[in-house]
Amino acid sequence: MVLQKIFSILVIIANTTFNLMGQTDYDRQIEELINQMTLQEKIGQMNLYSGFYDVTGPVPQQGSAAEKYEHLRNGWVGAMLNVRGAVETRKLQQIAVEETRLGIPLLFGLDVIHGQKTLAPIPLAEAASWDLKAIENSARIAAIEASAEGIHWTFAPMVDISRDARWGRVMEGAGEDSFLGAKIAEARVNGFQGEDLSATNTIAACAKHFAAYGFAESGRDYNTVDIGLYSLYNTVLPPFKATVDSGVKTFMNAFNTLNGVPATGDANLQRKILKMKWGFDGFVVSDWGSVAEMQAHGFAKDSTQAAKLAANAGSDMDMASGVYLKNLAQLVQDGKVDEEKIDDAVRRILQVKFELGLFDDPFKYSDERREMETIYHPNHQAAALEMAKKSIVLLKNDGKLLPLNKNQNKVLIVGDLADDKNSPLGSWRLASEDGTAVSVIEGIKNYTSKFQYVKGPTAFNSGSFLKNVEINSTDTTGISEAVNAAKNAEVVVMVLGEHGFMSGEGRSRTNLEIPGIQRELLKAVHKVNPNIVLVLMNGRPLTLSWEDEHIPAILETWHLGSQSGNAIAQVLFGDYNPSGKLPMTFPRNIGQVPIYYNHFSTGRPDNKEGNVFWSHYTDEQNSPLYPFGYGLSYTTFEYKDLTIDTTDQKTIKVSVIVSNVGTIAGEEVVQLYLQDPYASLVRPVRELKGFEKIQLQAGESKTVHFELTEKELGFYNLDYEWIVEPGDFKVMVGRNSRDVLSNNFILE
Repeated sequence: MVLQKIFSILVIIANTTFNLMGQTDYDRQIEELINQMTLQEKIGQMNLYSGFYDVTGPVPQQGSAAEKYEHLRNGWVGAMLNVRGAVETRKLQQIAVEETRLGIPLLFGLDVIHGQKTLAPIPLAEAASWDLKAIENSARIAAIEASAEGIHWTFAPMVDISRDARWGRVMEGAGEDSFLGAKIAEARVNGFQGEDLSATNTIAACAKHFAAYGFAESGRDYNTVDIGLYSLYNTVLPPFKATVDSGVKTFMNAFNTLNGVPATGDANLQRKILKMKWGFDGFVVSDWGSVAEMQAHGFAKDSTQAAKLAANAGSDMDMASGVYLKNLAQLVQDGKVDEEKIDDAVRRILQVKFELGLFDDPFKYSDERREMETIYHPNHQAAALEMAKKSIVLLKNDGKLLPLNKNQNKVLIVGDLADDKNSPLGSWRLASEDGTAVSVIEGIKNYTSKFQYVKGPTAFNSGSFLKNVEINSTDTTGISEAVNAAKNAEVVVMVLGEHGFMSGEGRSRTNLEIPGIQRELLKAVHKVNPNIVLVLMNGRPLTLSWEDEHIPAILETWHLGSQSGNAIAQVLFGDYNPSGKLPMTFPRNIGQVPIYYNHFSTGRPDNKEGNVFWSHYTDEQNSPLYPFGYGLSYTTFEYKDLTIDTTDQKTIKVSVIVSNVGTIAGEEVVQLYLQDPYASLVRPVRELKGFEKIQLQAGESKTVHFELTEKELGFYNLDYEWIVEPGDFKVMVGRNSRDVLSNNFILE
């Protein structure tokens, strides 16, 4: 024990000495440490265990708490997840530092997806803000609170692009577009990691899931992915590359197969592209149990082969399956895994620990006083409120029903979700406390007491992170009460949608309508009073064709986190002018899914011949209900004078004049799209290549400028080479991907 402590102290002193000398890399210290490690201790650094009381995946069939403690004391655990709190993390860190032979500190990770205790909106909602500074600040606050609870590492951001709203994990990402997704990925990495990773209020980020998880067939979680190289290079990979360019410290591979190979065992992805081509110097962690799951995929015969395939492919750390610890030593001894690959993985893991400052002070994050002072700080709540307001999208506002008059006397609030303080927190909130969201009712009380609330039928009976939500589809009790109350109301605010646990991992759906009895309630109220404001809470795009046809005002509020009710109330009563824009297309019908704006043309894109032989549905339009980038305001913006300057062919300059022709101030997201009409590979009908969020007072105009360089004008060919081809280009600028001004230029 004494020798262990002495060694730990010597390591700390050595690191401090190097820091004082001004060195910023730890290569020599890492090599000295690796030289002292046994093979089993090296493999131990590649072993990630879950805590002893919480899970975020199937419960491992083997590995008791006692066995885990024994492995920890042997130095066979490099990191742990689902352990939080200054007291708990300190206890386990003491074992790692004081009771193991080499005293190497543990890395504590957690799924900090949209906040720790103070919850911001779900990531898809934040993406609807198109506000990169606000998104970065949201991740910054999450890092501050998580680090105060002893967390060093978050399994975020999820940067998977997805075009399929059936997939539950769309709530965890930035939507369907690679350009917007890359910008948001960069903002989130910068927010989590800050400018100094060794500071006690920053945490290491993790780009996930590498790669193509968002393209799971049928939108069914964990399902097969089969896409071509064109989509992989031009749609899937760009947000991941953006995180590497931003200095992200870790990557997580994916559950899915990609073209027949499980991502966890894909050497082309992890070694060739990520580590060699992109120069990523952090480490790759598997997803929960995904190393062992290569057996179920039919890729590995047994756990020994699974360990061999994953380690050789470049998966540096095994999360939760335990197969590295069990099998890697023998595989090295048998010559089936080169020990240099083990050393490379350990170098990468130790590098992150050094950069976090854990060798300087293993307990720096486990500070009870800082934890008490930081969690739920008023500044964090204020920032969560601002983020929530920016995330709301106004989908419809016929007759300017919104904003509501603050002196209106006969307002009826209807819906189980209106008084819910749990569901608005959303999915992926492991460290949060149930019932801590501000409800819509509580938010409205800040404006008026002159309203009536009728719950209506119970929409959701139960739900948790580990179990599915029970949806009421039969019990209509409460509808008649809501109908009777609506007869005498001037306006009815109906709060409907998905429960917070209806989206997220494992929450795929085949029906995208408002679930259960809620649409029946909406239709019944509409029959007696059509003057309805529909407030939607959901974690994915929904099919709202009936609602769009019949309901005059619709607000998309997603799951907005801790300050949900206050944000919604401020928008309802006009103290905040909504400015959100959709990061995913909303379909008219589930049969259109997957649906996305940047699709290819077909050989028969329209009905010029006036016959049936063109690309269409016989029972639905091709177009979406609400396109990508769509969102209204309480004011009106006008676009004019789209100009293109091609004097400098290396930097094409685009400008447009945007005017607020309404009566109140507002924010607008000015969006630039580009089309390459003909190329060596077919190009999309349009692609987002620039955006700017501007604030305009009533009557104010602004000229918005964009620049197009080879970065925006090119694409990846099938050899993964970036190419820019001369020829005609079409520029489109407007308020969404559909409503645009257009102009053309020639690239010589």
